[in-house]
Amino acid sequence: MNSLLYAGAMGSGQTQSANPILSLLPFLLIILIMYFLMIRPQAKKQREKAKMLQELQPGDEILTIGGLYGKIEGFKDKNILIVKLAKDVKIYIARSAVADKIQEKVVG
Repeated sequence: MNSLLYAGAMGSGQTQSANPILSLLPFLLIILIMYFLMIRPQAKKQREKAKMLQELQPGDEILTIGGLYGKIEGFKDKNILIVKLAKDVKIYIARSAVADKIQEKVVG
């Protein structure tokens, strides 16, 4: 009789093993959702900003990351801009310090 109990206990303790792909499915879905909601839009913004920085021309009005509005007068180097802030005020800034290109007239 003891042998029957042991046989029954062994049979009931074993369960069907789940498919490992199905157990990973929730994690894969979370990663996929994070990609489409967070990573992809951020990468798109970075590409657009890089394109905007490369297309800067003299005469463009810009906003620096420091909050200064100015007009590009020229280029000292490939990555250094000469920016006019006021009538007789010009500064040198790095191209990467440009936050945005302004469409409307701000600087006189």
